[in-house]
Amino acid sequence: MHERCLPAAPNWYCSRCSDVSGAGLFGFGAKNIIYLIQVSLIYFYFCVVGELVGHRDLVSSFCFCPHTEQSHICVSSSCDGTVRFWDTETKGLLKEITTHQNPVSAVHWSPVDKNLVVSGDEKGVIVCHWFNTGDSSSFFPEPRTVFCLSCSPHAWNHVAVGYKDGMIVLVDVSKKGEVLHRLRGHDDEIHSVSWSTEPGESALCSRAEESEGGPGDVSTEGCFLASGSRDQTVRIWSTARGKAVMTLKLPYLKKRGSAVDPGVKERLWLNVHWPRGRGAQLISSCFSGELLLWDLLRSGKPKWTLFGSSSDAQGHNRIIFNTSSFVTSGQSLLLSTSMDREVKCWDMSSLELCWTLPALGGFVYCLSFSPLGSGTLALGVGDNMIRVWNTQSSNHYDTRSFWQGIKSKVTALAWHPQREGALAFGTDDGKVGIYDVFSSKPRYILKLSITISWSIGSSKGKPAYSLYSCAGEGTILQHDPYQLNSEAFNIDKLIKNSNNIQHKLSPHTDLNWKPDGKVVAIGNEDGCIDVYEAPSLRLLCSIQQHHKIINTLRWHHGLSPELGCLLASGSSNAIVYVHDLKHVLECPGDSAVVITEPFRRLSGHTAKITGLSWSHHHDDRLVTVCYDGTAQVWDVLQEAPVCNYRGHHGNLLCVDWSPVDPDVVWTGGKDFTVHEWRVSRQEFDKPPKGKKMVDLKEKRRKPKPRSPQDHQFFFFPSEVTSSLKKKKPRSMLPLSTSMDHRPKDELLQDCVTLASVTHNGELWMLRQGDHIHLGLFSDREALRRMFEAEEEGHLDAGHFESVVYLRLWSGDLQGALQLATERGELNDHLLSLAPMAGFSVWSGAVDAYVKQLCLQEQFLKAASHLLSLNKLHDAIDLLRSHKLYREAIVLVKARLPQDEPVLKELYQSWAAVLEKDGHFSAAAKCYLAAGSSFDAAKVVSRKNEASSLRAAAELARVSGETALSQSLSLRCAKELALSHDWSAAQDVLRTHDALLVSRIEISLYCFGEHFLSEEEVQTMEELWRAVSWVKDTGHFSIVQILNLTEFSSFPGKVGVFLRQNSSAPLSAAALSLQSFVHYLRLYERWWSFPVLNENGVTQNGTEQTDTEEHPDETAPDLGFDATILLCESTAAVQATQRAMNEIQDKLSVMVTKHRAQEQESEEQNGDTTHEQDTKMSQYQKELSELPDSIKSFPRPDVLECCLLLLHFGRSSPAVSDAVKRQSKDLLQQFGTTSRHQKVTQKFIIT
Repeated sequence: MHERCLPAAPNWYCSRCSDVSGAGLFGFGAKNIIYLIQVSLIYFYFCVVGELVGHRDLVSSFCFCPHTEQSHICVSSSCDGTVRFWDTETKGLLKEITTHQNPVSAVHWSPVDKNLVVSGDEKGVIVCHWFNTGDSSSFFPEPRTVFCLSCSPHAWNHVAVGYKDGMIVLVDVSKKGEVLHRLRGHDDEIHSVSWSTEPGESALCSRAEESEGGPGDVSTEGCFLASGSRDQTVRIWSTARGKAVMTLKLPYLKKRGSAVDPGVKERLWLNVHWPRGRGAQLISSCFSGELLLWDLLRSGKPKWTLFGSSSDAQGHNRIIFNTSSFVTSGQSLLLSTSMDREVKCWDMSSLELCWTLPALGGFVYCLSFSPLGSGTLALGVGDNMIRVWNTQSSNHYDTRSFWQGIKSKVTALAWHPQREGALAFGTDDGKVGIYDVFSSKPRYILKLSITISWSIGSSKGKPAYSLYSCAGEGTILQHDPYQLNSEAFNIDKLIKNSNNIQHKLSPHTDLNWKPDGKVVAIGNEDGCIDVYEAPSLRLLCSIQQHHKIINTLRWHHGLSPELGCLLASGSSNAIVYVHDLKHVLECPGDSAVVITEPFRRLSGHTAKITGLSWSHHHDDRLVTVCYDGTAQVWDVLQEAPVCNYRGHHGNLLCVDWSPVDPDVVWTGGKDFTVHEWRVSRQEFDKPPKGKKMVDLKEKRRKPKPRSPQDHQFFFFPSEVTSSLKKKKPRSMLPLSTSMDHRPKDELLQDCVTLASVTHNGELWMLRQGDHIHLGLFSDREALRRMFEAEEEGHLDAGHFESVVYLRLWSGDLQGALQLATERGELNDHLLSLAPMAGFSVWSGAVDAYVKQLCLQEQFLKAASHLLSLNKLHDAIDLLRSHKLYREAIVLVKARLPQDEPVLKELYQSWAAVLEKDGHFSAAAKCYLAAGSSFDAAKVVSRKNEASSLRAAAELARVSGETALSQSLSLRCAKELALSHDWSAAQDVLRTHDALLVSRIEISLYCFGEHFLSEEEVQTMEELWRAVSWVKDTGHFSIVQILNLTEFSSFPGKVGVFLRQNSSAPLSAAALSLQSFVHYLRLYERWWSFPVLNENGVTQNGTEQTDTEEHPDETAPDLGFDATILLCESTAAVQATQRAMNEIQDKLSVMVTKHRAQEQESEEQNGDTTHEQDTKMSQYQKELSELPDSIKSFPRPDVLECCLLLLHFGRSSPAVSDAVKRQSKDLLQQFGTTSRHQKVTQKFIIT
């Protein structure tokens, strides 16, 4: 329908609001519309081919189907909570999905599965949509705000989701949203995620020195994922390992002569894009609109290349939000959208700019063609910028933007009639200025205006060309364009003086000078149009045709003398009037003429008229724009419609006829677009019937009152909003009010009737229905009759609230409360009045209001009202019955004693609900408050993780639940052992002596599976204590349970530990632990190896086999180093300790006998007490001289081991001669006790 279109700017702060198909169709979301642009390889060639209209709110994400057979299908999401599928060929909606209950923030079409689309919303809900079947499934991996998401190009079920708090989650949608990895590293919101198009993780092998894992961590599985965050970093993640392998910090580049402040994060939106076929190259945005191409394999700095580096004018000048690429005919193109409201196309091979598509970020309030520049069109836009468009250039979108010094919406424009490039403008914040579009330097007049116009001639010595502005307060000011700072002249003073007017003039809303500059037409707020003659501004005529505010006026261009005096006007009454003022202008009279009939009436629009433009190529063609969303071309003389343009999607605000092409018209409006369209190609000839094109939502909105900041130009048909009256509240006395709006005769008769009642006492007349309303002017009885009639009327109309207030006013408070109770319309105001009727009435009203509030689910408010009646227990029961346990507990603790039984019941009930919902920590606190420590520990342990089990065990121990604490500690230790956290497992078990066996088991596993280091010395000492306890207590059955001897590598590990640790205590502990293990193995060998007697028969009665007769063939071996058990220093310590024990036994016997036979005991015993004490002191001295490490870490009994080895070696070659000889020497040296001497005698003799 249109030739060219300047579209609305792409939406800001959206992670994926634009995309391009493989066929080169580029789409982006702008407001609630999706614009489609066909991109070509030819430079400067592209065109807007259509729009997708249907969303009710901002488009948040957009994506094409990446599969060739469905490349014409696309999907979009919106803040209205919907996901929509579109057909770009028919521009129609295929289906709408309303699964989300919150604004949808991201959507993506899977590159692997042509039917899978994934979307996420602001509450963290992820939904999978199946396009072919219409099915959907949702899951909730994280309770965070989704900022972006992307489907993997290699695995259909893998989706990367970026959140607002900096978390990235990899989700498996085939397993109900199971989280594969949580990627932590960013500390601010994730703006974009992009998968590498190359499978595997071998592409960056040469950059392994920058990865966290090193070269050995490179995986052939998974895929790389890039993410951009507001923390100013780009991170490359390994999805196989779930961690970052590379971090890229954005460079601080200079832009527009100033350095970027890296601390200002508001300037940054970090978009990342991984182009297809470039596994080692990544594209990202930067601080001020730069595009960077990162070479991930490049060593050294910089690792990036700047797009458009050959010219500063090529790139964006504000932050970039979205990038997308496609390949066609072997050439790669990149498309980018930015905050500067431009879409740019880049050549990926040269990194140079191909073309730029400007876009608009606000209402198009005005447009105007220059009278001197052929085809130069100026646009005033609500994004605080002026665009000047060379519509005749070979570049179809050759525009320049002017924004310096403009701080508000540009609402008015006017070109200078003779000075080329001089453009007057007005803004919404009250400034008027003149721009030189060749130098880009504005000059300002700090006055308010809604309309400005250039005029020929002079007034009170003003220059030949003056600038007129119609201000927001309804005044018109005349300015000298060469002295902008001088005081402006209010022409209302001249109008009053010239026409001898004493009254206040109606506020002005628009003005338009006739092209010859001799006459000016001024539109007023009351709908009147005044025509004045210059320079005296004498009133020639007053046109009183319109009855609403005048929005726009336009004189005929005057190229035809017959029609040169036509004046077209548009107002808010949807009719365009054309008046022929030829007679008035050529033969003016002494007094002003009042015109009440138009020359032509143009009817068809259905809303207010906002713009007019005469065709310079036709004498009788006029185009009008309207709030019905259409532009209408008229044949004025025939009063006939020519064509109707319906290409816009909102109210139209401005129009201008092309000065170079008689078939072209330009229009702009509230849809943020400017359209160029041809009259001859339109389908319709009349405006639509009704308000088809009107935005109903905007119509319902209360218009903004007129203020001095509102602007409108005379040539610009913009909206001038009138102040609407506030909606009146419903009358309490509608019957009497309506009776006062009857015909005049009946109202006069009421006066006569009331006079009869007042002076003649005919009160019976007021009891009749026709005069009931006169009770307002009579006695109280008549007033009550009127109240009764008013109540009946309110009840019939369903206005029960009015009935209640009437009863209140009449003094029937109880009746008012009863009616409100019956209707369920009690409120706080009525309840506050209830005490006036007595306690019983108030109490009943409170009870009724409580029931009403419960039906309305306002339980807290209901409980508060029960407290006003001192019904504390009722309020508690009310809260508990609706599961408001927290509030009920607060109420009990604040109002009742601490030992109140209901408090414990509340805690237990709340704990049961919390436990059912999975809030175990909160449930445990409730159980503790209720005195149920056992239940508290059990509920904490339900999560069955190490931290929870440890807390539960500690809780049970502190509460005195020993058995439960031991059970939970053991479970916690096993969990920690499974995760190889041996130290923590020992800490948990150390608080329970009864769990010593479990400590031994964990120590053994730690020692058997992990190499001892300095950090694991504690584990080794724990194991030593456990093993020594087994030996000392004689619990050898524990050895079988723990299977100590299965650790064949134990001696070797201790040896390595001894070589690495030179500390005496650590070496002693290790050797002691090693000797105990050998001691236990010695006994194991003793019971398992056959021992021969003197007759060559085993102890079990069997004869020796051939194998046993030839030991050299299979010589048996002990399997350990027996010399570890034969430590001379340890034998000396043990001999000394045995001697000391014997002395202590003798002393004990001597003390016992001394009491009975003191002297006899001394004579019979050769050893006296003194001698025993001397020996004890000597032994203690010898013991103190030995090293502390030997005494702190004792070993098995050396003499016992000697006897075992000698006895075992008599019949088995497993014991070497050296070991036997060493054993005999130790027995002879330290076996001094009678018991040892007796046992070892036969071994020494033989």
